[in-house]
Amino acid sequence: MASASSEPQPQPVLVHTTAGTLRGSREDGVAVFRGIPFAEPPVGALRFAAPRPAKGWDGVRPARDFGPPAPQGMDAAGDTQGDDWLTANVWTPEPDPGARRAVMVWIHGGAYMIGTSGLPEYDGARLARDGDVVVVTFNYRIGAEGFAQIEGAPANRGLLDQVAALEWVRDTIGAFGGDPDRVTVFGQSAGGGSVAALLAMPSATGLFRRAVAQSVQGTFFTPELAADIAAECASELGLRPTVTELSTVDPQLLAIAGDAVTARLPESVDRWGPVAYRSVTFAPVVDGDALPVTPWQALADGAGRGIDLLVGHTRDEQRLLSLLDGLLGQVTEEQAEQALRLVAPGPDGARRYRDGFPAASPNELHETVNSDWAFRMPSLHLAQAHHDAGGRAHVYELTWPAPGLGGILGACHGLDVPLVFGNLDRGQPATLIGDSPYPEAEALSARMRAAWTRFAVDGDPGWPAYDAEHRLTQVYGAQPEVTRYPEETSRLLWQHHTFAPLPLLSSPSGSTARPAFEPTPPAR
Repeated sequence: MASASSEPQPQPVLVHTTAGTLRGSREDGVAVFRGIPFAEPPVGALRFAAPRPAKGWDGVRPARDFGPPAPQGMDAAGDTQGDDWLTANVWTPEPDPGARRAVMVWIHGGAYMIGTSGLPEYDGARLARDGDVVVVTFNYRIGAEGFAQIEGAPANRGLLDQVAALEWVRDTIGAFGGDPDRVTVFGQSAGGGSVAALLAMPSATGLFRRAVAQSVQGTFFTPELAADIAAECASELGLRPTVTELSTVDPQLLAIAGDAVTARLPESVDRWGPVAYRSVTFAPVVDGDALPVTPWQALADGAGRGIDLLVGHTRDEQRLLSLLDGLLGQVTEEQAEQALRLVAPGPDGARRYRDGFPAASPNELHETVNSDWAFRMPSLHLAQAHHDAGGRAHVYELTWPAPGLGGILGACHGLDVPLVFGNLDRGQPATLIGDSPYPEAEALSARMRAAWTRFAVDGDPGWPAYDAEHRLTQVYGAQPEVTRYPEETSRLLWQHHTFAPLPLLSSPSGSTARPAFEPTPPAR
């Protein structure tokens, strides 16, 4: 009898690690291992605790399926069943311990609230195969589980998970053919912000040699702001933000409470400022311990001076977000003025933006200032701080317009993800490329994949490093070229701005807020 399917069945492949033996599969020309635990499930007694290394196992552990994503709210991606949230996935050309290939470790985005490494757009097969590198993706705690300021718990648990994943890579990746001394972290949006945070974290020192920060999300919170938002999330459930009161709450219910607070954020601009305006509920907390200072301050002080940095953004970051908010092409003069007032730098930022872009419409002003505040200028300032302290940074901007959805989104937020991974026909960002990949998209993707993997291998993406005199930037447009940084007006408007931790402006009563408690430092 003929087989029910003519599809070739993946061939099993074994890897022996110190924790135990894994059975993966050979797919698309590479060996793939999914759902490998790098830390114990953070549930029960470990709920809201710093991650603990995963235990070993006897026999052969199947590694065919992705682990469940961390709990997230109604916008969750993927199946959230199961509590083994902290797992990693590996794509390798050949799991030969003697190969010592460069390793690329991806940190997914999602505003620190949603996302999972198992999304099809993050499939690492093409990047690993074409670049002859080992690709690793992983899950980390997001939302309240990972970033809420909870009494009795360490701050920045999501970042601590990322450090734990990198420690697992250091200790284990050799078995998959990777070189633990040539690790590059790369991430986009909140993943780019995470890469920036790792550059500033003492516990991450020595865990990676290079970093790629794509569209760095520039939101970092003070403990006071984070504590006030956490209190609001807990109050949705009639509780206080303490480990004692929250540790028995269903994680999905806590995520939904976070969604409820997010939906009301625009009403709290006087209390929470720009994060309320931009509906940012969670972000890394500059707690003075796990994250002593902001990434920009850390790099200015010389942290990571020996780390090679590749950083950049898309030209039209805000356009996709405006579409999702129902504002694309619909911004009024009043809405543009509110954006300028809340996020433009300095007390006269609104006037300076209008002077800098005198012919801009309300839509254009709204898009530009929001793109600058959220992603473009945080990315550029990261490169500038690294360069000024003696480090080497390469800068890029993606200007190629997405042809999907009638071409209305330009070079929008997230367009770089399918181009870097080469997954032009799958996952959510594939709608930006169109129903069938255009030849120019394939060509541009090949260029970007080659640059990213070349950077991971030897630190040179193929264009000169950024400096204060020439500001040379790789522009990925219809015809890629190296030129001076294109967003010069925005650069000048923000050149004296300091990306400080975002503060709590007032308590609900209107008085100056004070933190109700201090976070517990993570266990050493």
